[in-house]
Amino acid sequence: MKIISVLWLTVLCVGCGGYGSSTKVTPPQPGAVPAIAQLAPNTATAGGPGFTLTVNGSNFAGNSVVNWGGATPATTFVTGKQLMTAIPASMISTASTVSVTVTNPGTPGGQYGGGTMAETSNTMTFTVK
Repeated sequence: MKIISVLWLTVLCVGCGGYGSSTKVTPPQPGAVPAIAQLAPNTATAGGPGFTLTVNGSNFAGNSVVNWGGATPATTFVTGKQLMTAIPASMISTASTVSVTVTNPGTPGGQYGGGTMAETSNTMTFTVK
């Protein structure tokens, strides 16, 4: 009986990762990289009214964010190929060029890591005349 108890404890300990074994942490995996194909409109008049920007492309996630020259206005997911965001008049008050990208935030990992990394699209230029 003593031998069976020792064997049982050994099996339990090894099966639970005992005897000093370390738990491997899985690093985040690459996420889906979004791509912008078109901005509509792609120009606006300085000092003009705010407008809705439509971003067409691919690999947009349900929680994708449009980045407007460093700002992140509220983004509406339409499909995996289209996003929309409201650009207020204050963001086009002076003539400039604005870099527009899309970021897929990624997904969190669990207790042992995993998940996906945040990924950002190519840059498109919006012109405020």
